Amino acid sequence: MDVRVVGEEWNNKIMNREELKQMWFNSPTSDVVTKTIRLELDTYKDRKGQGTVQITSDGPNGFKQFTTHQKFPFTYIVESKEYLSGDYKLIIKLVNGVIV
Repeated sequence: MDVRVVGEEWNNKIMNREELKQMWFNSPTSDVVTKTIRLELDTYKDRKGQGTVQITSDGPNGFKQFTTHQKFPFTYIVESKEYLSGDYKLIIKLVNGVIV
């Protein structure tokens, strides 16, 4: 299967599967950085207020992910060095599945 790639740098070139794969893996990712702190609150009746905190960083320095269960997740998050840096996006998943 061949695919026509349009754009100034590709000059309307028709590429095969192998060329497309090489183009994909060689595309620059140096300016793509994703940093998130995700909190998912527990739904168990005996663990109200508790939750799972996941801290993820993905960019040119590699992929890092850390997950922990906390009795006081909000306190844990606001005291973490990642949150205090201001670089991370905070995602909170509520009990009913709504993401804030």
